[in-house]
Amino acid sequence: MAHRLEEHYRQKEFWTHAAVFISKDENLNKAHVQYLEARLIQMASQARRALLDNANNPRGPSLSEADKADAEAFLADMLLCLPLVGANFFEAVKREDARSPMLFLHAKGIEARGFESTEGFVVLKGSQAVKEEVPSIGSSLKELRRTLLEQGVLQEEADVLILTQNYAFSSPSAAAGVLLGRSANGRIEWKDERGRTLKEIQESAIT
Repeated sequence: MAHRLEEHYRQKEFWTHAAVFISKDENLNKAHVQYLEARLIQMASQARRALLDNANNPRGPSLSEADKADAEAFLADMLLCLPLVGANFFEAVKREDARSPMLFLHAKGIEARGFESTEGFVVLKGSQAVKEEVPSIGSSLKELRRTLLEQGVLQEEADVLILTQNYAFSSPSAAAGVLLGRSANGRIEWKDERGRTLKEIQESAIT
């Protein structure tokens, strides 16, 4: 493991953090590790919450039912710990994680729904985004839109883009900016069914 991390550090520039798990009883062998790697890559591919820069798509070894159960139990423990260090990209966003009422964005001929959650600002599947970006769009928003299109999270449909799954953005402004194709203040753009902005909702909650 140490050799592989050193090799990645020297040869790959796409990562800055690593999460390492060990078995206190040393009861995981190489086959278990290969199985876990295959499962995590499969889950990340299905969740589409991160851009995978991995040339390999391992199928995983054949394990006995007992060994597979051990590996799945270890995986379950990993999935409990990973969100604590900000690694939320192995599982799809759940509506149950909502911390605020449903919010709506209506502008430039598009409609979108979302909510604040423990993982960021979640925009729901089926929400729309504009196709055209304004020339002054920031580089980070432009890159995020490009990545979501490459992943298939955003897809072209008629004269708009459609979100194909629930997606957690880092902030309400990032969500609004991607959908509108321009820099946006998410606390103003997102409103509840009564027309109150997210800013007004947040301020009323602390008064």
